[in-house]
Amino acid sequence: MTTDKNGTPTDVTTEADRFSISVDGQKAGFTEYFDHDGQRIFPHTEIGDEFGGRGLATILIREALDATRAAGLRIVAVCPMVAGVIEKNPEFADLVDPVSTDVKRLLDKR
Repeated sequence: MTTDKNGTPTDVTTEADRFSISVDGQKAGFTEYFDHDGQRIFPHTEIGDEFGGRGLATILIREALDATRAAGLRIVAVCPMVAGVIEKNPEFADLVDPVSTDVKRLLDKR
């Protein structure tokens, strides 16, 4: 189990269209995704204001990226928070695809 910057245990779970992070049983945030043509596209991440500054977004996104690697999918980081975590963690760089015109079209249809 991973702990936040305060030493509090966190729990990341996978749902149908998002990964969620909880702290002490309280949902603290999520990162949305959808899979398309061998890619996992991350359009949005949100952490509650009351949980800010604890490193939860990084914990959440790293676990989501690890799960994406394990699933054999490529990463498309539309969300700036996801892109930032990838930039700081180059071990994911080999899995990243750019935000293509096709991805933008898919996002517009959502």
